[in-house]
Amino acid sequence: MTIRILIMEDDFRVAKINQEFVGKIEGFEVVGVAPTIQDAKEILTYINPDLVLLDVYFPDGNGLDMLRYIRKQNLSTDVILITAEKELYSIQEALRGGVIDYMIKPVMFDRFKQTLEQYAEYRKQLQTIDDVNQNKVDQLVNTVRGRKAEEREQNIPKGIDPLTLEKIKNEMSNYGNTGVTAEYFSQMVGISRTTARRYLEHMVSTDYLTAELSYGQVGRPERLYRKKK
Repeated sequence: MTIRILIMEDDFRVAKINQEFVGKIEGFEVVGVAPTIQDAKEILTYINPDLVLLDVYFPDGNGLDMLRYIRKQNLSTDVILITAEKELYSIQEALRGGVIDYMIKPVMFDRFKQTLEQYAEYRKQLQTIDDVNQNKVDQLVNTVRGRKAEEREQNIPKGIDPLTLEKIKNEMSNYGNTGVTAEYFSQMVGISRTTARRYLEHMVSTDYLTAELSYGQVGRPERLYRKKK
């Protein structure tokens, strides 16, 4: 089933980017774009979208007030905030209002895609539950938050899979003190260079690895990763 999205964004350029992002993700479609609060309210009178991508600032009001409006109308619509607003108060109010996620502009496509896919998985799980118990509730909450139980326990950020992380840690043990670049490591493990760098940098941030610049004879310097002694 296709998930229908209403984009609430007063900047037409950002709205267009969000539309293009949605178009690249299977299972989603944009059913409306509202540049003002009033436009959004009118759209909601005849379209009940599954999901609203909501900004905070509008020429005729505040997105947090729109979030409250959606809740008061008892609409079966979920909300994700996409905004440049970084005030703690706004984040707290959004979370209290039951937003699925809170993304800070500018939003990269990978982050956007991850959030929507997590939301799709959450809706899929809802459709398969025929009886409720604590484990199933925990699974739903963890899915919509984008975090698995083991990730929270290990303080692993989004985008890092614990099993893949363990595999990469084991692989790094094979390089001893010689070190390895992200490009070479990606070829050896069979993953993309971007993925390799993400995991290697995560291990640097947790003091599992060290990294230093390696200056070769040709080309730009690369980061050389070594297991910490």
